[in-house]
Amino acid sequence: MSFGKRLLEARKNKGLSQEDIANTLETKAPVIGRYERDEMNPSIDVATKLSRALDVSLDWLVGNTNIEVDTAMLDRVIELQNLPDDIQDKLFYFIDMTIRDFKAKQAYSV
Repeated sequence: MSFGKRLLEARKNKGLSQEDIANTLETKAPVIGRYERDEMNPSIDVATKLSRALDVSLDWLVGNTNIEVDTAMLDRVIELQNLPDDIQDKLFYFIDMTIRDFKAKQAYSV
């Protein structure tokens, strides 16, 4: 999927108009329209502002990944990386256990 299609999808998922996004970026709605139609590509600074305004990762927006991770999740991962190793190990153990239990419940509920 192109940058423009991803931008359009993210904007619509947030229920925002081109005008809403344009106001956030201090530009005009037709510029956002050109991005969405892939007629024009934003600078890296503008793409970063778009990703923040739409609460999606820049990697997803520019097509480097197909996994759409919101910025709140990315912020949590960064916080996790800043914790001491022993606390990270405990949190990962809990996360792994929770995922395993969830998958087991799904497997047996079918």
